[in-house]
Amino acid sequence: MKKFKFFAIALMLILPVSASADEGMWLLPLLEKMNIKVMQQNGCKLSAKQIYDINNSSLKDAIMIFGGGCTAEVVSGQGLIFTNHHCGYSSIQQLSSTEHDYLTDGFWAMNLSEELPAPGLSVTFIDRFIDVTNQMLEAEAQASAMEGRQQDNFMRNFRDSLVKAAIGDNKHLNARVVSFYQGNAYYIVVSKTFNDIRFVGAPPSSIGKFGGETDNWEWPRHTGDFSVFRIYADKDNNPASYSPDNVPYSPKKFLSISMKGYKPGDFAMVIGFPGSTDRYLTSQEVIDRRDAQNTPRIIARTAKENVWRAAMRADQKTNIQYASKFASSSNYRKNSIGMNETFAKLGTADRRAEEEKIFNEWAAQNPTRQAEYGNCVESINSIVAARGKTYTALVYLMETLNNVEILTPASRANRVQKPEDIQEIFVKSTEKFYKDYSPELDRQTSKVLLKTFLQYVTNPAYIPQCFKTIEEQFGGSIDKYVDNIFDNSVFTSQDKAVKALMDENFNLREDPAFKYLMEFSTSYRPMMEEVNKNSEEFGKAKKAYMKGLMEMNGNNPIYPDANFTMRLTYGKVGGYSPKDGVTYNYYTTLEGIMQKENPEDPEFIVPAKLKELYQNKDYGRYALPNGEMPVCFLTNNDITGGNSGSDVLNAKGELIGLAFDGNWEAMSGDIIFEPNLQRCINVDIRYVLFIIDKFGGAGYLLKEMDIKY
Repeated sequence: MKKFKFFAIALMLILPVSASADEGMWLLPLLEKMNIKVMQQNGCKLSAKQIYDINNSSLKDAIMIFGGGCTAEVVSGQGLIFTNHHCGYSSIQQLSSTEHDYLTDGFWAMNLSEELPAPGLSVTFIDRFIDVTNQMLEAEAQASAMEGRQQDNFMRNFRDSLVKAAIGDNKHLNARVVSFYQGNAYYIVVSKTFNDIRFVGAPPSSIGKFGGETDNWEWPRHTGDFSVFRIYADKDNNPASYSPDNVPYSPKKFLSISMKGYKPGDFAMVIGFPGSTDRYLTSQEVIDRRDAQNTPRIIARTAKENVWRAAMRADQKTNIQYASKFASSSNYRKNSIGMNETFAKLGTADRRAEEEKIFNEWAAQNPTRQAEYGNCVESINSIVAARGKTYTALVYLMETLNNVEILTPASRANRVQKPEDIQEIFVKSTEKFYKDYSPELDRQTSKVLLKTFLQYVTNPAYIPQCFKTIEEQFGGSIDKYVDNIFDNSVFTSQDKAVKALMDENFNLREDPAFKYLMEFSTSYRPMMEEVNKNSEEFGKAKKAYMKGLMEMNGNNPIYPDANFTMRLTYGKVGGYSPKDGVTYNYYTTLEGIMQKENPEDPEFIVPAKLKELYQNKDYGRYALPNGEMPVCFLTNNDITGGNSGSDVLNAKGELIGLAFDGNWEAMSGDIIFEPNLQRCINVDIRYVLFIIDKFGGAGYLLKEMDIKY
């Protein structure tokens, strides 16, 4: 009896079940079955159908994928959408120039005609989820008797048949079969994508990115991280390519906005598209994440960003060109640093080892369970450990040699087979690249990256051919080798490349950038094969482990890892205590911006107009009852990358903020959730409206919105 009690308690400690209301990224079709009662007990005033309903409008119809990796929400009946500034950053950067620097100065359209088309930007709404688990598992069982390509073709055709049945002949719908719970469940996700998206407005980066890299992943935060776009559709309200004849989209649902604020303990939920979590990693996988993935990323990106930062601060054009690339690189580097620090602080690998011990003991209690689950953990750990050195070298390779930018146009040129391909394949696919490319900066960076690889990867088995070329032809000088590439390659500019590709005497394989690409590839391919050689066995073991965890968890709901599908997380507003003697308040104010101001540091410059509004306390209806201007606030919602731009909703489903970050003390959150530490950082919707109205002078936009006072 005592042994059973110990096992039950241990099980509660390791499994992410609904006992902790703030943990979990839950599937919306399962809310009625798994979550709604607990949500209502915690203060939610909505039914499951008000959140997700395929027959009537519901909250899910107001939420969308923004671009390639963020979330946004509709806030008006005319297709107006909010997302984060850092989510719109790439599009804002693409629209910027030295003459119209919208990153530095901000931008506000004062009517529909001034809204700027954002080329390449799209948003995707979810139409419905369809459970096809039984069909897929039956097909997989049938395919297991097949081999190689026959098996792949069978499963591909079967998926295609499911998709066709789901969308029929509706040309405006898309669908894909998505795996959940490591292949133990499958859903068809049906969606609709709009491609005519226009930039409506954003504050200057001194507001939208206030605090920059220094404050990233930190609390307290004072960043006005938002931007505003609009969806356009054809006259029938259907998706259409850009046309001046398109009109603002009329949504099925748009969010109401609450000006009533929040207090500690208030219910809060987030609906969005979290990108990727790995909450069910084994101990060896945690070690692998720390040593083989995070550490090389930290080292390589630090070296690269040091070169970029200096060049960006010295030249406005370079700053615009590399702003989005630098932000993306820096974000993941700092995430990796924080994750490794938190792994050490929380003993994450050791905790996972304890969980594995409990799982194996559970499996051993029953012969059937032992046969199905008894070896899966050992298989996962042994495969990951065996590939460790190769995988580490591969990540260094990808973070250094593969980040030489000139490789991009060189590889695209390899796809040109006939003259018409030059325009259709090469020119179109490299326009954006060359707009944001500095060959001289790439030259400087490449030298640093090649030296970094050679410093940290010393095993001769992993050294690419290019380093032999450096020894044999350039006297061991990486600088001379790189200079030869950039002095003689046609790919330093699009004009030179196109002219060369049109010349029938041009030999692509003699171009030094293409030669480098080929020499780099000679090591990449065998390393990838080595890392993936046991992928089938690994996949089966992961699937078995997940199935076992679900079985061991019994009737308690368990959530699948994030995979950029729509999820809901629920929790409450509140601060936290990161360490003994330190307690963080649950919100920040404009006062904190003024305290952080540093005119000598580009990350902490405060615009003159914002200072004027602060000095005059000209906050209008957006201030707190005590007269302060709120900026950001905390909830304990469970989020990750992809949730950026997500709606933060109160108990009635009204918008109170936009999620944009997590906190430093819980950087291992993608692997393990720490309820006492993990927090979601949000920009207050009142600060968003204040900046639009009082700072930006675009208060006319608020007339479109349903604002609850």
